[in-house]
Amino acid sequence: MIKKISTRDARYPIGSGHGSDAIHKDPIYSYAVVLLHDDSGLVGQGLAFTLGEGNDLVCRAAAFYAERLVGKDIEEVMADFGAVQRGMADEQQFRWLGPHKGVVQLALAAVTNACWDLWAKKRGVPLWRLLLDLTPEQVVATLDLSYLEDELTPGQAIGLLRSAQTSRGQRMPILTAGYPGYDTSVGWFNYSDEQVRENCHRALAAGFTAMKLKVGAKDADRDIRRAHIVREVAGASAKVMVDANQQWTLPQALDVCARLSAIDPFWIEEPTHPDDIVGHRTLADAIAPVKLALGEHVPNRVIFKNYLQMRCAGFIQVDAVRVAGVSEFLAVSLLSKKFGVPVVPHVGDMGQIHQHLVLFNHVGIDLPAVFLEHIPHLRKHFVNPVRVEGGVYRTPEEPGASSDLRV
Repeated sequence: MIKKISTRDARYPIGSGHGSDAIHKDPIYSYAVVLLHDDSGLVGQGLAFTLGEGNDLVCRAAAFYAERLVGKDIEEVMADFGAVQRGMADEQQFRWLGPHKGVVQLALAAVTNACWDLWAKKRGVPLWRLLLDLTPEQVVATLDLSYLEDELTPGQAIGLLRSAQTSRGQRMPILTAGYPGYDTSVGWFNYSDEQVRENCHRALAAGFTAMKLKVGAKDADRDIRRAHIVREVAGASAKVMVDANQQWTLPQALDVCARLSAIDPFWIEEPTHPDDIVGHRTLADAIAPVKLALGEHVPNRVIFKNYLQMRCAGFIQVDAVRVAGVSEFLAVSLLSKKFGVPVVPHVGDMGQIHQHLVLFNHVGIDLPAVFLEHIPHLRKHFVNPVRVEGGVYRTPEEPGASSDLRV
């Protein structure tokens, strides 16, 4: 039984240009942490990601949600968690502050992720194993699919999971081989050209075959020059992505994306405002066959549904510490499966939770194993940091969601 809850405002200045992009020039990587204390001595830890200011507001909102869980057993909570989560999201006064976005959505993410972490710990298994052990009906019971019914009903979600079960054995070897990663730290925005060059060589030596560059400079020539540096060092066979972090207007994006096509990018990420779905459709048409990746700043399943319906997203980057946690991540993943679009998460959690989720997505939903973003800057703050060797995420075996932070 959950006997008490607590929160923690955890902030980690990283400096040295790490984490910088065209919009966020000096980030403070931060987590609003929810802790669910079970009477057996277990503690479920859930994370939501921010860049510093406002992290305390997320903690306060998360405490409001989490108090509803005191006195309940985690098995009871998770047996119908979709309804539990919807009840929280529909709390009338907090819903006015969203709905399903901003501080209240981040707070719901932290609470949801703490529930999943505690559930996996209670069963003594890593999160990926818990998910694979659940029946399709049990998985879907943890999801709030409201507002998706025009594209994904509970019955259809169960059907997708059942269909994937028949070929699951073919995909199980990834648990031994590991999940491929890509290096997103070669080209932070504030790095010099020489740092970018050196980091690309270092990434290749570490076994990465895919890497990402931050773009969105006021002088587009800087972006083009640096993109060519990455392609030159990486070679023709490597996958190179560029990420504008929403910096461009649509006219700017149309211009710069056309110029970036010369480096054969695997994707162009967050080219313009994340709410401009029609703009993304216009851009996707203009730069095809180059694909767009988006989702870092998409706050909920409804907007993801709209992007998929408009067929302008080549890759869905849903983030479990940005949307309403693991449950909404899974709902978006099932929706993406229906539309045939790969899920390549943004990792505000530094890949700690997402290493579990991509394994389930591949084995349990039959989504393609593209790769998972790797950002190493907070490794020392986790009790069980991700293990990336030879450019590959090694499968975690510790019980829980790998989200425990050191005090």
